[in-house]
Amino acid sequence: MKRSYYQNAIDAFRIDDVNSVFGKLAKNHQHELEDQQKKAWLKQIEILKYSLTDIQGNIYFEFSIPRIGKRVDNILIVGNFILVVEFKIGEILYTKEAQHQTIDYCLDLLNFHEGSHNKVIVPILISTKGPDVINDIPKAIGLDSCILCNVNTFGSTLRDILTTYNPTQNINAAEWATSAYKPTPTIIEAAQALYKGHNVQDISRSDSGAINLSRTTEAINSIIEITKAKRQKSICLLTGVPGAGKTLAGLNIANERLKADESEHSVFLSGNGPLVEVMREALTRDSVLTAKQTGDRLKRTDAERKSKAFIQNIHHFRDDNLRTHKAPIEKVVVFDEAQRAWQKEQVSKFMKTKKGIEDFEMSEPEYLISVMDRHEDWCTIVCLIGGGQEINTGEAGTSEWIESLKQSYSDWEIYYSEKILDERAMYLNDAELLNWLQNNGTKVSDLHLAVSVRSFRSEKVALFVQYVLENKSEDAKYLYNSFKENYPIFLTRDLNLARSWLKHKAKGTERTGIVASSGGKRLRALGLDVKNEIEPAKWFLNDKYDVRSSFYLENVATEFDVQGLEIDFTCVAWDINLYHSNGKWNYQSFKGSKWQNISQNTAKNYLLNSYRVLLTRARQGMIVLVPDVDGTDETRPKDLYDSTFEYFRRCGLTVI
Repeated sequence: MKRSYYQNAIDAFRIDDVNSVFGKLAKNHQHELEDQQKKAWLKQIEILKYSLTDIQGNIYFEFSIPRIGKRVDNILIVGNFILVVEFKIGEILYTKEAQHQTIDYCLDLLNFHEGSHNKVIVPILISTKGPDVINDIPKAIGLDSCILCNVNTFGSTLRDILTTYNPTQNINAAEWATSAYKPTPTIIEAAQALYKGHNVQDISRSDSGAINLSRTTEAINSIIEITKAKRQKSICLLTGVPGAGKTLAGLNIANERLKADESEHSVFLSGNGPLVEVMREALTRDSVLTAKQTGDRLKRTDAERKSKAFIQNIHHFRDDNLRTHKAPIEKVVVFDEAQRAWQKEQVSKFMKTKKGIEDFEMSEPEYLISVMDRHEDWCTIVCLIGGGQEINTGEAGTSEWIESLKQSYSDWEIYYSEKILDERAMYLNDAELLNWLQNNGTKVSDLHLAVSVRSFRSEKVALFVQYVLENKSEDAKYLYNSFKENYPIFLTRDLNLARSWLKHKAKGTERTGIVASSGGKRLRALGLDVKNEIEPAKWFLNDKYDVRSSFYLENVATEFDVQGLEIDFTCVAWDINLYHSNGKWNYQSFKGSKWQNISQNTAKNYLLNSYRVLLTRARQGMIVLVPDVDGTDETRPKDLYDSTFEYFRRCGLTVI
């Protein structure tokens, strides 16, 4: 993919023939060239030629921002400035959407384009027929607002910017244009990009610090080809820390296998209802918008149908195969969040009460393997497994998959990484099953994603969270001090302060939201009702002017809503269903009108994991809210909130 359609020194651009510039733009354009786009380019060229008189630097047209699948109209490199210019030809307004779009381009360069790190980046929106505006240049340089100008004021505004702030070192334009782009898209952005035909290399990091997604994809593709050639049946256990890109890897595998051989009918399956709902809706909206922008007609119902084929609900797959004993059409099946598959007791109860099937004696992993085992020749299952992320009653974890293979499908080829053996508490805390896996499986190092790319500002957040939940406050404090400049984590007792912090930190369309444990029922006293169900697609996708969106900071999302998804900045509202006292974590649930201690270890693990999920949802930073109470409400004992707050303080968090 070309970085830009046209690039040149500004002096050379100004004397370059209009038709020559236009011809290069048209030649590199990948879609049918509409009259509207032709006219827009010609007008841009005209405006830029007379506005850039006596400006020295470099100019780029249609500079690629692959993470969000867009191209910036123009980028100007002048001195140490990166000026991001977005045109709205014929527009009389400076719409909020256009301003956010321009700032988002700047943020993407700042965060992911190596040559733009620590540089002065200025968002400039030109609505050619817009009104004259007095701009706050320092605020725009901080990306808190956008420079707004029309066709007549662009030139003078540009000169004001260049004279207001004089950086000391010029950017080397040649090095800047070829510097590495290391994006870390959200899973929603990644799904949209893959759906449009981008390669995972276009939208993922490739730095040596991470076992990157490309190598993992290659490893699994190789296993599938071997399985196919030898007419075997295989299962890949792909593990990874929270936010490492397991879901992205799974989507990529399903997508690549479809491209390699459509007859394989590969499919991405997830039992995570909110994840499926959000991604399907995101793909549908994006498909309709893209079609509109390119002049194509696409009905929303058709877009929905296509997105449902790409991402399916695992329960529909299960139910379809209950009706027949034939092998499914799919040869390659990717199971997202496989650690959340149900134990036998949970499945048996569900089948009896919901499906009218008596004596169903299989766990969900065993049943799903049995369905794929119906194939006479070959098949491959890819299990995406998050360590320590079982959050619901009856979720089996990794052990049930291994137990099922051991008891009923020992002829299957099993591939796993050594991390399952090394980190037993996270993945497989059963000595007998570990020993069996070592003797019967094949170790492949690339089947573990070791580095979180969700919190792209620091790869150490997942380990910090682990230390916090393992009661290792000194280790947590030491680690946090090593990354706090890049990934802030604050602590507060005031919900309004938390909301203000979120609003201050987020720029452009960076998403903010409040998350809390589904068991945090006494947060209701703050107006945060975890029992009030959100609409996940609207919470994650709607803009900041919609009261149903996360931006409004009113509707709180629980671990069940957010697992597998992420936003930029979160407030983690903490209740005393998990409180720290007497040097350890303590577990309780609110029943009726009082708290009851939790004694069962499985239930304790679910609760601990639910907070692990909540603490690993933010890409750029978070604030932990531990309410300040006065002790007059016996369901909100002051000492438990205070001791929990003090524990977080000992972990090194800064109080506001």
